[in-house]
Amino acid sequence: MRQISVKKIQEAVTQAVGQVNIYLPRDIEEALNKSLFNEENERAKNILNILLENAKIAREEKMALCQDTGMVAVDIELGQQVIISDGDILSAVNQGISDGYEKYYLRKSVVSCPFERKNTGDNTPAIINISLFPDDRLVLNIMPKGAGSENMGQLAMLKPAEGIQGVKDFVINVVKNASSNPCPPIIVGVGIGGNMEKAAHLAKKALFRDINTKNNNKEIAVLEQELLSSINALDIGPQGFGGKTTALAVNAETYPTHIASLPVAVNIGCHCMRRIRLAF
Repeated sequence: MRQISVKKIQEAVTQAVGQVNIYLPRDIEEALNKSLFNEENERAKNILNILLENAKIAREEKMALCQDTGMVAVDIELGQQVIISDGDILSAVNQGISDGYEKYYLRKSVVSCPFERKNTGDNTPAIINISLFPDDRLVLNIMPKGAGSENMGQLAMLKPAEGIQGVKDFVINVVKNASSNPCPPIIVGVGIGGNMEKAAHLAKKALFRDINTKNNNKEIAVLEQELLSSINALDIGPQGFGGKTTALAVNAETYPTHIASLPVAVNIGCHCMRRIRLAF
């Protein structure tokens, strides 16, 4: 059995929330550069140059990539051969986030009640999901997500007869209706199957995946590519000013579902979608 102290987890999360808000993930910056090379619309090129310059300034000046430093989602992969010592992991993660947002002067964006709207003052609680595995791993996937992109997500309970075409139509309509609101070029996370909450979780998990990877299922990998092509044909473009760079990637995840159900959820990440992976 491996023993990991909550202090170690807390300190790692504190540092991680600072880094993840400052440094654009490598795969996304590379995709922006590639899009700049391939884009033909001059206005779109100009916008892409501005986005890359923003990432460069944030990196050099150690400043937040975006004024919306988000609500933090944390997906925990916990091995059953791991013992968390000296406390509980949920408190450690939340304390790490609280310390990190204070230490790195990041905007606190969480309110305690959806109606009273009183800021909790430390950007907690986070949205935490835990999956158990029969090994000794402990991995924390951390994503501060701003409201501009998060608010554009949608979920549908399709009829099974609607099939893949129904899924395509729904995803494309979600992106089309979102237009410039999620700050394109975007990354589109798609969750298909399970039930209502599972599909929504799958869509968020899809955004944790490197955008250069494809789904292991060949049929789903083809679906990802077809959706990406259709979305980039919408001519929304960077920040909604037109062009063929509306999305950098479509990542889809699936799960077994009920014979009478076909849930599909879309979660959109903006051009500076932030994520970091901590492995202990």
